Amino acid sequence: MDKFRMIFQFLQSNQESFMNGICGIMALASAQMYSAFDFNCPCLPGYNAAYSAGILLAPPLVLFLLGLVMNNNVSMLAEEWKRPPGRRAKDPAVLRYMFCSMAQRALIAPVVWVAVTLLDGKCFLCAFCTAVPVAALGNGSLAPGLTPQELARLLARVPCPEIYDGDWLLAREVAVRYLRCISQALGWSFVLLTTLLAFVVRSVRPCFTQVAFLKSKYWSHYIDIERKLFDETCTEHAKAFAKVCIQQFFEAMNQDLELGHAHGVLVTATAAPAATDNAGEEREKLHGIMDQGSVNRLLTSWHECKPPLRLGQEEPLVGNGWAGGGPRPPRKEVATYFSKV
Repeated sequence: MDKFRMIFQFLQSNQESFMNGICGIMALASAQMYSAFDFNCPCLPGYNAAYSAGILLAPPLVLFLLGLVMNNNVSMLAEEWKRPPGRRAKDPAVLRYMFCSMAQRALIAPVVWVAVTLLDGKCFLCAFCTAVPVAALGNGSLAPGLTPQELARLLARVPCPEIYDGDWLLAREVAVRYLRCISQALGWSFVLLTTLLAFVVRSVRPCFTQVAFLKSKYWSHYIDIERKLFDETCTEHAKAFAKVCIQQFFEAMNQDLELGHAHGVLVTATAAPAATDNAGEEREKLHGIMDQGSVNRLLTSWHECKPPLRLGQEEPLVGNGWAGGGPRPPRKEVATYFSKV
């Protein structure tokens, strides 16, 4: 159990590296999925383009959504975007930075899918087989004898070698090589453009907007850390609250029971100081919030009017929000002396 706890703490402390690794694994998985995928072109003039567009666009969209779902900052971004301003204003630059950071990682797997699809050429061949220039690559003298519908029906069977019967008009191997060459050229151009775009976004952009970039990055990390610490504090409070409630329940039950023998009295008297000390420690963790209504008001106040980011200027929490006219008054220290007589 300790090993799993250590691994979990390591992943939490290295969240960015962990998410980069997850995105890399998804990219490799997308390439393996395409290689294992059985591409079956319908070889019909009205369906080839629709089928190819679905294969080229639908899986990248699914991979992009999966990349966003696996990023735990999505809920944090949605919460920060939809929360009421309250005592703390929302910074659009921070929201843009958080979204761009998540989108950059989530786009890795879709980019790999599109690049592999174009480099393979099957999808492009299925989509544009009816646009092959027969006059330049085949026997153009026979093409005028066919109607446009018959020519499209014949060329739509180019991706399917078992049913293609138009070698007398256009050799299938010539059409396949022609379209795959164009598809691979588009694929390498897509890889080059995405690489240059990633370089500009990751390297050049912070150089021109360094101050704004650092501010957005800092407050993005702050929101993430604040949320984690609040969740941890809520967990400790809930645990202490439940423990005190259970102790009070058993103490009340113990008072209703009659202790029939001296051994029971001795055990109760011995265990009472330890139980009292534990209850006192748990009460300190409650911070004075000891009923359901106070807890609900606290959570509502945290969501609707978070405290301003000014250390030392917090105002007391009153009712359902933050109220008060200024900083808290200084506490008076009282010293008590005891003398042994």
